[in-house]
Amino acid sequence: MSDPLPPAGAPLRVVLGSDPPDRLDKALAAAVPEDWALSRSRLMALIRDGAVTRDGLPVTDPKTRPDPGAAYDLHVAPAAEVETRPEPIPLVVVHEDADLIVIDKPAGLVVHPAPGQWTGTLVNALLHHCGASLSGIGGERRPGIVHRIDKDTSGLLVVAKSDRAHQGLAAQFEAHSVTRHYLAVVHGVPEASDPRLRGLRGLSWEPGGILRIATHLDRHRTDRQRQAVVWDQGRHAITRARVVERFGTPPAAALVDCWLETGRTHQIRVHLAYAGHGLVGDPTYGGARCIAARAVGPAGAAAALDFPRQALHAATLGFDHPVSGVRMSFESPLPADMAGLLAALRGESYAD
Repeated sequence: MSDPLPPAGAPLRVVLGSDPPDRLDKALAAAVPEDWALSRSRLMALIRDGAVTRDGLPVTDPKTRPDPGAAYDLHVAPAAEVETRPEPIPLVVVHEDADLIVIDKPAGLVVHPAPGQWTGTLVNALLHHCGASLSGIGGERRPGIVHRIDKDTSGLLVVAKSDRAHQGLAAQFEAHSVTRHYLAVVHGVPEASDPRLRGLRGLSWEPGGILRIATHLDRHRTDRQRQAVVWDQGRHAITRARVVERFGTPPAAALVDCWLETGRTHQIRVHLAYAGHGLVGDPTYGGARCIAARAVGPAGAAAALDFPRQALHAATLGFDHPVSGVRMSFESPLPADMAGLLAALRGESYAD
């Protein structure tokens, strides 16, 4: 049990029940109201920083055995401003409420500041757009990035605005309960009839012509900017893919629906390249491949050759709202550059 949320800056008082867990961090995590959005890891940090007191004295060991009915004061500092500066970068907002925001990210926009790109990112844009509505993630007034898409991948991204949303969304990504479908244009057509694919380690076929790719991924041994398929180290990664449309006579490219069971860096790009069907326009994993003009026509071949980025779009996103529990689902249409690429591969004209 606990007192109501006090005014900003005042200590948060928590009174333990008659049978608390045997560690202080666990006891506090069980006793604090959900609306306070204090995770156990955050409580452990507060304890170690001397920000948890009993009878005016700090308790600094999270393993301290608490007494039944004891009262503790949590001295939680107001959310601090971060160094990253707000920037008025236009955003396509698909949904926004008090706890989260869903963005349709354009290709070319980096998600998070990093060495070499400290400005002009999605985080800079969100700090400007959300302003005071950010209630603080981990003690800082900042957006909570729970997943990312590559700079040159377009499409849907959910970002937490509150600590409770950050915790809830992160738990769903960890449990693989978030639905994410990507549309990709690839070289060649992954077919179940291809004996090469049936003999490739980690690949299998599921009913409905679904290609399942299961490997481990880790940094490339000689190029640290790339990921590579490995087997005895790295992180487990599973991608499923299904052909949506074939292009050319004979088919020389395909539009593929990909969905993730795990979410690793560059996962779709690496997995499809490993299967021999790298993404059109991918300078890192696509290889120096061309689509034959005799199959898709000169305009289609030129459009694929000149496509300026990996042809990958985060088209659908589904998750349970981390506060209300309501299932939410969003769709993003193909951006103009990918729509134009598909038109050219079909032998059609396209007007943006």
